Amino acid sequence: MAVAVMGGEHMNTDLALALTSDMLMTALAVSMPILGVALVVGLAVSILQVVTQIQEMTLTFVPKVLAVGATVLLFGHWMLTTLANYATALFSNIPSYF
Repeated sequence: MAVAVMGGEHMNTDLALALTSDMLMTALAVSMPILGVALVVGLAVSILQVVTQIQEMTLTFVPKVLAVGATVLLFGHWMLTTLANYATALFSNIPSYF
């Protein structure tokens, strides 16, 4: 099965799957630091709430926001570099895709 593109040429299914796989793996790699920190902080705050029986809604929100902000400050450069490298490779290889 082929995906029609401009000019009457076709992109094969293997190439489309490879591009999709690369895109998803890049997105996963870039999002994992933020998601991991939010998960750990949320779990720690939830355990703290259960132990102390404090059911304050802002208690779960504020630490996560601060932790995610710190994570973006720490990993932001790497995340942007990874996305820029992916985009550069994708756009520079467009002629070889067809």
